[in-house]
Amino acid sequence: MKDVSLITYPAADLAKAKQFFRELTGTEPYADSPYYVGYKSGNVEIGLVPSQQGSAIPFWTVDDIAASVKALVDAGGTVVQDPTDVANGLLVASIKEPNGAIVGLRQFPK
Repeated sequence: MKDVSLITYPAADLAKAKQFFRELTGTEPYADSPYYVGYKSGNVEIGLVPSQQGSAIPFWTVDDIAASVKALVDAGGTVVQDPTDVANGLLVASIKEPNGAIVGLRQFPK
């Protein structure tokens, strides 16, 4: 595994969340759609995802998402979302760690 490269936040009110994160990051979003709004902050991407519930999820960049999911399940995690192609080969998955927090994984297209 590499580094945390993305943190997503649920946004029940996307317009208000965009205003808040625009102020927080000091930038305009680089991606702005009804299903995802993305900001860059240093080497970390901040993503807003329309949702009524949940909490922030850190996403770790990995080279082999299937192997990483297996390793985390073997270490006591539970799959929340199987690896899924969300855009042009970008794969994401999420795992619940033994204490209940969710950790995301993402693998960029090869």
